[in-house]
Amino acid sequence: MAWPASLNEYEKLVIRMDTPRVVIDNAVCPTATLVKVDSARKHGILLEAVQVLTDLNISIEKAYISSDGRWFMDVFHVTDQFGRKLTDESVISYLEQSLETEEDHHSRPIASGEGFTVLELTGADRPGLLSEVLAVLTDLGCGVVDAKVWTHNGRIACLISIHDELSGESIDYDSPRIRHMESRLLHVLKGDGGVYGARIVVSAATIAHPDRRLHQMMFADRDYERTSPPLTTLSSSSPSISVQNWIERGYSVVTVQCLDRPKLLFDVVCTLTDMEYVVFHGTIDIDGHIAHQEFYIRHKDGSPISSEAERQRMVQCLQAAIERRSIKGQRLELYMEDRPGLLSEVTRTLRENGLLVTRADVSSKGDMTSSVFYVTDAAGQPAGPGVIDTVRQRIVPDCLIVEEQRPQFSRQEEREGAQGLGGVGIGLFYLGNLFWRNLYNLGLIKSFS
Repeated sequence: MAWPASLNEYEKLVIRMDTPRVVIDNAVCPTATLVKVDSARKHGILLEAVQVLTDLNISIEKAYISSDGRWFMDVFHVTDQFGRKLTDESVISYLEQSLETEEDHHSRPIASGEGFTVLELTGADRPGLLSEVLAVLTDLGCGVVDAKVWTHNGRIACLISIHDELSGESIDYDSPRIRHMESRLLHVLKGDGGVYGARIVVSAATIAHPDRRLHQMMFADRDYERTSPPLTTLSSSSPSISVQNWIERGYSVVTVQCLDRPKLLFDVVCTLTDMEYVVFHGTIDIDGHIAHQEFYIRHKDGSPISSEAERQRMVQCLQAAIERRSIKGQRLELYMEDRPGLLSEVTRTLRENGLLVTRADVSSKGDMTSSVFYVTDAAGQPAGPGVIDTVRQRIVPDCLIVEEQRPQFSRQEEREGAQGLGGVGIGLFYLGNLFWRNLYNLGLIKSFS
């Protein structure tokens, strides 16, 4: 490392201590690449590491987390999205640089580049709501550059990056035009019944990591404690979550068992971090299609969970975080040349055919737009093939790809997964024994008995 001439030896030592040390090894494990991260302890350091891996579509098959309160060590067993070791040198080099940098991985623009204004919207979900929101933006001459939409428990959260349709420039977020836009969008979010809880925030382009920000928005909206009629989703298995205190060691032990899926670890760690808990130790393992996660946590002030109400809130928040990204509905993918009002027209077509958008991810680059929508009927049931075919004909058929509807896992796999869970209860140290054994194998403790 080349040091600036102005730094003395003490300042160089501090920088070395604060900079994570990363080792990527393909020789230790025959089926996965080992990624080892050593760093000085700071709040959110685990989330930063998990986020870097997740953003590169790297699958975390196993992980061991350990900290003595001042120093932090993670060991991840990872593969690419096809289940193979990481062999691409450019990917390995980028991964090392990303994990070693002191840059805040939590903050990045939702849209790449500058000249965008970001809208954050939360409120009660209903059929056609996204269509109405996009219609307002089109009517006010705003072009949508990027958008992410999540729904859960009768609530909706949207991150929408916009610019002026004619000039392509950002819209001053303190201008009368934005005030007028906020007023109209708030009216749409509240609906005819004036639903409580509708909220709009307008900001400059650089915001928190989009997925993390959506978690934060829904957490602030308290979607975890609202009850709504259950929707039939493509995955009916609910996560099994336990929170207990280990009095002798001063930890709260959080265990999660559920069907595995991409970004599961990120969603759980993100929630623990944003609730201001610190993970001191942990272990993550995948058994077939079942993910086992166990975390030894304390508050930032060093105390464990201290009340039954707090314990229940933890369970509710983790369950909500896992469910928000669960697949709900049939996947429709649109890729075509962009034009003013295109997204408004597409979502209006979905609304007019009785389809509810449960998730959406929109991205525009150059003259093209790529959009993914997950849709159900208004009751949350799978949409009929006739309805989907009508939608395809009204939108350009060659540009809309309809993914064949199928369960995320087969019924046999779900049945085996349910047996693997061993019922509702989770033993306090079911994974704890595995965790201490791993520390022993790593030479970090003398005995795990």
